[in-house]
Amino acid sequence: MSTILEAKNINKFFHDPIRIQVLENLSFSINKGEFVSLTGKSGCGKSTLLYVLSTMDTDYDGSLLIDGEEMPKSNEPFLAKIRNEKIGFVFQFHYLLNEFNVLENVMLPGLKLGKYSSAEVKHRAMEKLKILGIEHLAYKQANRISGGEKQRVAIARALINDPHIIMGDEPTGNLDKKNSDLVFDMFKQLCETLNQTLLIVTHDPSFAARTHRIIQMEDGKIIP
Repeated sequence: MSTILEAKNINKFFHDPIRIQVLENLSFSINKGEFVSLTGKSGCGKSTLLYVLSTMDTDYDGSLLIDGEEMPKSNEPFLAKIRNEKIGFVFQFHYLLNEFNVLENVMLPGLKLGKYSSAEVKHRAMEKLKILGIEHLAYKQANRISGGEKQRVAIARALINDPHIIMGDEPTGNLDKKNSDLVFDMFKQLCETLNQTLLIVTHDPSFAARTHRIIQMEDGKIIP
């Protein structure tokens, strides 16, 4: 089984106004096709860890490897490329652009990557919408669809560049139970049909319980 993400001895401190350790000696790895949830009480360091793992925060000690390659801490253009190419993001808020329709929103990271023509990106975006069962929404304006639909569009957008791993920060945090279950089922389907790797921060114990593995945090540490 190939390892997609590996954290080795990650330590992080906040320095304002005093030095506080927020992540303490964290080491773990995630394999291709794994659906992993990251849980713990508010303030335990989950989102801080996700920002480190997603390369958006480079102010830490230790090593982070994505797809076997160690991530530098100072080469922002390289890290931006890694984020766009190898990581798909789904947040608690979908961050769709209301001035664009659903299809255009899904296409955006693909156009930014610049690997395919816009016609090919459009074709790929439609494929992702089909996988998630929402191709009928393609030409609707982003502000004219429901909250649950918006989150599914955000998942399609996260998939557009065929990322090695999808990272989610409370992606069901704003949804009711029905839509939370729908989003969970989408993630599960991606895992089973596309062998997609997923790392999802969640407060929802029933969501976490249904994933392959739970990484539980407390006070900046992983509980064994």
